Amino acid sequence: MNLIISDTAEEMAQRVADGVSTYMSSRENPLFCPASGDTPAALYREMQARVKDNRLDVSSWHFIGLDEWVGMNGGDEGSCRYYLDRDLFHPLMIGEGRICFFDGRVEDPAAECARGEGFIKDRGGIDVAILGIGTNGHIAMNEPGTSPDVRCHISVLHPSTKATGQKYFSSYQPLTYGITLGLGNLLEARQLYLLAIGEHKADIVQKALEGPISEVLPASLLRDHPGLHVYLDKAAARALSINKK
Repeated sequence: MNLIISDTAEEMAQRVADGVSTYMSSRENPLFCPASGDTPAALYREMQARVKDNRLDVSSWHFIGLDEWVGMNGGDEGSCRYYLDRDLFHPLMIGEGRICFFDGRVEDPAAECARGEGFIKDRGGIDVAILGIGTNGHIAMNEPGTSPDVRCHISVLHPSTKATGQKYFSSYQPLTYGITLGLGNLLEARQLYLLAIGEHKADIVQKALEGPISEVLPASLLRDHPGLHVYLDKAAARALSINKK
């Protein structure tokens, strides 16, 4: 595990962008898996700036979505696709043919999972996945109790995920299920970038990085991955033992 602690979210974004850019440029037609939400937003702004001034070339990249609320797709304000369209795909002018993203409105979720699996397989696996950590330790929508062997699936959302998810919507949404890449898919990725910002993530970050490795805390299952990079700001790193010596 490569652990890097930065003073600010902006500094962290620059460091993550450095690592992602270097690795992705070494791959032919690489596959990038971006998380949505607040945590990676600064990273995507940094990527936009680098593309704009020709420090980053994403023209050969393909993109696989990480997760989506069941019952929503990119047409729904507050959906995962909505935020990634706004923060990444549209600013970088990524064509739809280079994106595979779960549609939470489909009538056959199992077929949607199979479509995601096929997209990953056809492109030789995920090269880089950007991940956040939930306050209950979830990764994507892999909630506590999820096996590390589970692949693309429909998850039953934890109450804390339902509550936290409301911040993305202007009015209450009845969040019940998610469609998500499984821990099995993510553990097969070549490089994992786990990001956390803010003091409210400090306790769960400490448990994930220094506590027992267990399905009870899905983020802990990433610790043995040979390509795991953990990027924290100082607030998110506050509870780690390295800060208590």
